[in-house]
Amino acid sequence: MKTKSLTPAEADEYAMWFRCLSDGTRVRILNLVASADGPLTVGQIVEAIGKSQSTVSRHLQLLADDRFIFSHPDGVRTLVTVNETCMTALPQAAAAIMGAENVGRA
Repeated sequence: MKTKSLTPAEADEYAMWFRCLSDGTRVRILNLVASADGPLTVGQIVEAIGKSQSTVSRHLQLLADDRFIFSHPDGVRTLVTVNETCMTALPQAAAAIMGAENVGRA
């Protein structure tokens, strides 16, 4: 069976994504934001996750740096939304890493 090899750029990009998701708190935050019906405030995320505001903010910054989420100032609060592209790109990346054929590239 012949599969298409990942390019060095793809491998580096995917490694960055999975490195970001190597922390359980970040995975929980991403799951919370991705499954929400709309934007969440940082305060709502803090309450749901049960960690300090500074800890949640640091995790949100790391998720934003790797483009899993977007944060938008809204007056005195910050609204957090999921990057919808991740809903398809992340599963495609996992499939490509595992050598699945006919997978769309992210």
